[in-house]
Amino acid sequence: MSAAPSSTYRLQLGPGCTFADVSELAEYLDLLGAGAVYASPVLQAAPGSTHGYDVADATRVSESLGGEEQRRLLAERLRKLGMGLVVDVVPNHMGVAKAEANAWWWDVLTRGRESLYAKYFDIDWGRGPVLIPVLGDDSAEDDLRVEGDRLVYFEHVFPIAPGTGEGSARDVHARQHYRLVSWRRASAELTYRRFFDINELAAVRVEDPEVFEAAHAELLRWVAAGEVTGLRIDHPDGLTEPGEYMRRLRAAAPDAWLVVEKILAPEEELPPSWPVDGTTGYEALREVCGLFIDSKGEAAVTALAAEAGVPVSVHEVEHGCKRAAANVMLLAEVRRIARLLRVENAEAAVAELLAAFPVYRSYLPEGDGHLQVALDAARRARPELAESITAIGEQMRAEPESELTQRVQQTSAMVMAKGVEDTAGYRLTRFAALNEVGGAFDRFGVGVEEFHAKWSARQAGWPRTMTTLSTHDTKRSEDVRARLAVLSEIPEEFAAAVRRWSARRALPEPTLNLLAWQTLVGAWPIDEERLGGYLAKAAKEAKLRTTWVDADAEFDEQVQQWVRDVLADTELRADVERLLERVRVPGWSNSLGQKLFQLAGPGVPDVYQGTELWDYSLVDPDNRRPVDFDARRNLLRRLDAGWLPDLDELGSAKLLVTARTLRLRRDRPELFESYRAMRAEGVAARHAVAFARSNDLVAVSTRLPLGLNASGGWGDTRLPLFDGTWTDVITGRAVDSRAPLLADLLSPYPVALLVRESNA
Repeated sequence: MSAAPSSTYRLQLGPGCTFADVSELAEYLDLLGAGAVYASPVLQAAPGSTHGYDVADATRVSESLGGEEQRRLLAERLRKLGMGLVVDVVPNHMGVAKAEANAWWWDVLTRGRESLYAKYFDIDWGRGPVLIPVLGDDSAEDDLRVEGDRLVYFEHVFPIAPGTGEGSARDVHARQHYRLVSWRRASAELTYRRFFDINELAAVRVEDPEVFEAAHAELLRWVAAGEVTGLRIDHPDGLTEPGEYMRRLRAAAPDAWLVVEKILAPEEELPPSWPVDGTTGYEALREVCGLFIDSKGEAAVTALAAEAGVPVSVHEVEHGCKRAAANVMLLAEVRRIARLLRVENAEAAVAELLAAFPVYRSYLPEGDGHLQVALDAARRARPELAESITAIGEQMRAEPESELTQRVQQTSAMVMAKGVEDTAGYRLTRFAALNEVGGAFDRFGVGVEEFHAKWSARQAGWPRTMTTLSTHDTKRSEDVRARLAVLSEIPEEFAAAVRRWSARRALPEPTLNLLAWQTLVGAWPIDEERLGGYLAKAAKEAKLRTTWVDADAEFDEQVQQWVRDVLADTELRADVERLLERVRVPGWSNSLGQKLFQLAGPGVPDVYQGTELWDYSLVDPDNRRPVDFDARRNLLRRLDAGWLPDLDELGSAKLLVTARTLRLRRDRPELFESYRAMRAEGVAARHAVAFARSNDLVAVSTRLPLGLNASGGWGDTRLPLFDGTWTDVITGRAVDSRAPLLADLLSPYPVALLVRESNA
């Protein structure tokens, strides 16, 4: 069995965070209690990359991050501290934005099907030259020019095959193994599979053993040397054979901790045949955040949305968005599948089936039930296509390893991601705290019993899976969601505020208007650049009034003017801040509860960079901003000198909870080997949630703090404990009573982490 870290700390490497920078941070992260550094991709990315997911050369480490020497120095530094290194792996695609930076892609464009790397990429060679969608329009061929052995279009450079460079640029272009075409043709006509609808990321065929070896040799060399202790696999659903890939990777790295970025539906499980330690934890995110949402607020929240013209039929919106993703954004992929079929209306049948999947992907023969659900739903939605849809299902089941089956499964994940995560999530804006990667927009929170059942099952089935609250892909940070959760306790008050604000200054599109007010509350204080950037992205992702492909400049300017007007309106700002006074402190309570439960609960908790203090970031690139580690380092020193901070804007209380819990996990792992629900007793018992990780460790948090205060506080409510002497490791205070009063236990902080010292 692989050695899982006690916890991880996620760092976004790039120009502002190199290997040398991480080496300097290592002492702080060790002091914080992190068991491993969890880094974004570190192989050589496309020139100018800020994130590393566009790997252009899988055979060497990134030069911009410091190259091989700095990588080795970082590995040695972490080893001396007893910390692991988890690296993000991108097996599904490579960056081809600058063709000359990717030697494999360059050779394919140069030599076509004769290239040694022709099989490395998922190219439909039967449809002629590789289409490269970079031209402003098809008439832009007039802007091509020949420079030596290269064909140039503005900043884009492409190879000229040997012996084909004579004549005009148009003549030379016509002789190549590729065709430069209008970028508008990509969605419907592209001849290579992409990462979702991103033309600059070309899919790689790692199911081929030769390609696997070439793409992983350098990473596996680091694993064999003990310099990398864990691998995080990006987007496994894009792979042709995810299970086979996992088995091959496990065989090559038997001792590595291995987790996959697999987004699971609420009742979905990882395929049991995958030899991995778990997921990257989005399902835990949904459960932890949902625990602090008041389900009693759903009716009023839904009523406000309906009144405001925001759609509330989750299934209807999600299905429509998935169907649009299949018919528009991913039409090239749908047509490639349809060409494998001999049925009437193949293209329409494929699109409808893809839009009907209840999960990102089924894995045949495992997951056949998900395929059946999709088949039934597709036939109900389009009865005139029922015969063709049935034929697709029959063929997939008869040949589970066929190209048809593989491409349907790959593409259903793309349709789900683009349709739900990247479109419906920006249209179903009745309550933004729900709209998260791995979220369930139709489930208004998570009840206490469901929470305990899920976490007990995680301990039993996947004790080494990663858990998370914030990532580089989340739509809003954990602290934004924690503050928004408070609104579920006062939905009528929030609805009245939205009506006042909208009457004064409303955005012209209802779903964006409701999202904007929630964002303003959740991320306050926020400046014009951040709020304007977020709403510009949200509007284009929703694809209602403007899109990335066909922007409405007038509407886009209206959105930005709204931001300027709202932030300059002193009376409106004062009204917003009055509501903030209601939710700020309860939001901090929710934040600490979320953090404690994630860090103390089953699995391997990940802390996203900077979130050990309050962090009110929104979707990327906002959540990739530089982190002030000097401030965090100085605060941690003060905490270690005995300072117990107030629960205030500084966020030191969150740093205290984070450090004390992470250190305990690392230093006393035997305390975290089981899971048991604990029950408070008394008048306010419903406002306390607690669990034991062993007979000697109990975590407890306040739930629904506004309701608690409105009902008069904790009163006589107690938490029965096992016999012995207990200490709250967060405050350092002794807890003498066998059933302490929660009024005493949950003060000055709304959380406690209790350790029984009698057996220490």
